[in-house]
Amino acid sequence: MTNVSFDYFLKEELQNENFRQEFQTEKAILEIALAVSKARSNAGLSQRQLAELSHFPQSTIARIERGHNTSIETMSKIAVAVNQELKFILVKKLKKASWFI
Repeated sequence: MTNVSFDYFLKEELQNENFRQEFQTEKAILEIALAVSKARSNAGLSQRQLAELSHFPQSTIARIERGHNTSIETMSKIAVAVNQELKFILVKKLKKASWFI
């Protein structure tokens, strides 16, 4: 069996439009998870403390940080709780698929 690098495999798979769309969606969800975790940590808060400040159960914060999908409303409340502003930007889609987007 030939060894195939992850980068090569991903590059090939990203040629498929359905795969590319799903990949970008999951990537965005994981970026949100990382942003919430980092903002919470930078604020010196535990998940429980952030949950109390944002009026959610601790399990909601844990699910978001594990990469579960969430709403803009939930993210807005979390941003307020960590004294940050929530911003979304749309950028022009690249013609060539790249997983570093």
